[in-house]
Amino acid sequence: MRDRAQAVVIGGGVIGCSILYHLTKLGWSDVVLLERDELTSGSTWHAAANIHGLHDSTNISRIQHYTMNLYNELEAETGQSCGVFQPGSLYLAQTEEREHQLRLQAAKAKLYGMNFYEISIEEAQALHPLVDFEGVRCVMYEPDGGNVDPSGVTNAYAVGARQRGAEIHRFTPVTATEAQEDGTWIVRTPKGDIHTDWVVNAAGLWGREVAAMAGLTLPLQPTEHQYFVTETISEIDAMDRRLPSVADRDGEYYLRQEGKGLLVGAYERDMRFWAEEGTPLDFGHELFADDLERIEDNMMRAIDRVPAVGEAGIKRVINGPMIWSPDSNVLFGPVPELDGYFCCNGIIPGFSQSGGMGLAAAQWMIEGETEYDLFGWDVARFDTWADKAFTKARVQDQYAHRFAIHFPNEERAAGRPARKRPAYDMQAELGAVFGLNAGWEHPLWFADAPGAADTNGFTRQNWWGPVGEECKMLRERAGIIDISNFAKYECKGAGAEAWLNTVFANTMPRAVGRSCLTPLIGKRGGIAGDFTVTRTGEDSFWIIGSGMAERYHKRFFKQVPLPDGTTFESLTEAVCGFNVAGPQSRTILQRLTNASLTTEDFPFMRSKTIELAGIEVLALRVSFTGDLGWELHCKEEDQAALYAALLEAGKPLGIGPVGGRALMSLRVEKGYGSWSREYSPEYWPQEVGLDRLCKMDKDFLNKEAVAKTLQNEARETLVLLHLDEDAVTASNADATGGEPIFKDGKGIGRVTSGTYGYTVGMSLALGYVKGAQPGDRVEVMVLGRRHGATILHEPPFDAKGEKLRA
Repeated sequence: MRDRAQAVVIGGGVIGCSILYHLTKLGWSDVVLLERDELTSGSTWHAAANIHGLHDSTNISRIQHYTMNLYNELEAETGQSCGVFQPGSLYLAQTEEREHQLRLQAAKAKLYGMNFYEISIEEAQALHPLVDFEGVRCVMYEPDGGNVDPSGVTNAYAVGARQRGAEIHRFTPVTATEAQEDGTWIVRTPKGDIHTDWVVNAAGLWGREVAAMAGLTLPLQPTEHQYFVTETISEIDAMDRRLPSVADRDGEYYLRQEGKGLLVGAYERDMRFWAEEGTPLDFGHELFADDLERIEDNMMRAIDRVPAVGEAGIKRVINGPMIWSPDSNVLFGPVPELDGYFCCNGIIPGFSQSGGMGLAAAQWMIEGETEYDLFGWDVARFDTWADKAFTKARVQDQYAHRFAIHFPNEERAAGRPARKRPAYDMQAELGAVFGLNAGWEHPLWFADAPGAADTNGFTRQNWWGPVGEECKMLRERAGIIDISNFAKYECKGAGAEAWLNTVFANTMPRAVGRSCLTPLIGKRGGIAGDFTVTRTGEDSFWIIGSGMAERYHKRFFKQVPLPDGTTFESLTEAVCGFNVAGPQSRTILQRLTNASLTTEDFPFMRSKTIELAGIEVLALRVSFTGDLGWELHCKEEDQAALYAALLEAGKPLGIGPVGGRALMSLRVEKGYGSWSREYSPEYWPQEVGLDRLCKMDKDFLNKEAVAKTLQNEARETLVLLHLDEDAVTASNADATGGEPIFKDGKGIGRVTSGTYGYTVGMSLALGYVKGAQPGDRVEVMVLGRRHGATILHEPPFDAKGEKLRA
């Protein structure tokens, strides 16, 4: 066994073997995989191994399509059968909401050249004569859908990796992972130790235990999961072709052919946790006792849809473990707090994602960044607030609602509240309906009375009207927005300015009290973040960024060593804040302070430490709504008192609280981008209009990468679209994000943010397009159906920024 390796992969399931294979495919041959038992132990060997391409997330769809296409190539390359069956998949919609979801996915498939389209009931019946299609509203067909052999795929990855020089050691448990001072690791085993640059935790059911060796606690929880296979069904036995699989998610089961029978699996509401205190080390290829009564309701729905299931005997039952994250997505990527430690844990649709996941992991380790923005998978999306109680509650909800539609703007209540600010109770009394943001409860909108909750759907919901009233109040008078969920940092010391200039692309403010906007550049030259930096003293700076990305951004900040005597500290938990914005914002704030807030004394993009109602705040003259406004940051213990004072001062003027959904509408009216929607590492500065903030006359993080991208013309451009009112009224729906954009029948882009612009009377969408200009007519696929739209020449609200600077 080697004693030195570029990477050591821990875990010999399908994901670990895929990562090993792709590391070698991208050029690393000095890599090792360690498996405590036999390959495929744990969850891999008993997986149903269905494969499908479409996902609500466009980038995950891309990864799944790569995976589906890889299996046949892998067979040809290695000579190892993957047991690929691709008779196609039928997706059934029994409800209007499911029809909306499937039509939107079909529109995305057309945009990205994927094979997923609607067929008639008659065509579906011909493909699968055993299905009763009564009550089905529409059917989508994915010709490449099907299933693979779990053992065959895993071994094909292993063969391919070995052919390129990788080593695989079975029956070699890892006993310790020890971090070294230079950022490398020692991986200890009974057969010897390996010194490596990267430790890859792909340990499946044992992901928690392997993480604990490195001092990590991962939010993971295993559950039981059952499926069964029927005896031979005569109609299938008489066929000379294989039946397509059936995705009847409204029925909460999955079904496909297995041999001459059918395989039926379910995610039941009466679920069971397993191994809550840790996965047994001696577990390998064992299964649990059958418990079909728990999936009886799901089985009956499957029998109603495919009567042959009820007529056949049960040949075998598989009840085995799966391990879940709180949102059922993988925990993926380098751990921000550790050098050279990569996680790939909590994978559910492993055989639909294994290839793309392995490729993305190899890209990240070898090239420094993935091809696609995968923040929805990033291990950094969770932090210590995602404790055991939160994880269990969310896993239970995810399992029991596995096939439920994840609607736009949906906020699930399981496991909450995880973190609350001091003003939470006051906001709840005001009728706040909360969402989850980096663990924090954050007001989304305010109902007339406490206790209201969201309704969910693709069309306009119960919050649509109240959010409009909040928007109008702020634009006409003013509003008070809780911005405590923003990430806040302070950098102090003689080297602070030099360090920040080395991290960020823009030049840091040189005068005390001045602020600037600045991008953070990713490894491939894209936008890894957008920040506001304010100079608060001769050697001190205040930095504000995305709260949901705070742990993600740690990876970038740690790449530039801090100078001696300089500190960089997160103040996100210790500091709260409000944005008071609107034409009367100055009036209500002036009632609470002796400091002058006139434009002459407090112009746009300036800051001061002032007292409001006797509370010290850092006031920044900026506003994400595009109005006259101030951000006010105070100590956490002062938040409730400051909130009460602002509300009291605003009451005589008809000014009150405003939530995050109104802020979304207001910033889109202004054409402002937001991180993880318009800004991500996939987009170049010139594509988002931030190239002017990249100062190429100084050195900064990943400058060489952005210099290359800036030499190129924009591949696509961020634009603001106005959707036709008649189409929006007919569908009672606005764009929400992800909808494809077409021009003359050709796909040219997609929506990143969509909302109704209440104060300009327009249904609006921000999005990226290619080959289109302001004034052009295009079509946006809202609910998967064509909605005419026009690309605007300028934002409909205060295009010249006169109100912002008033």
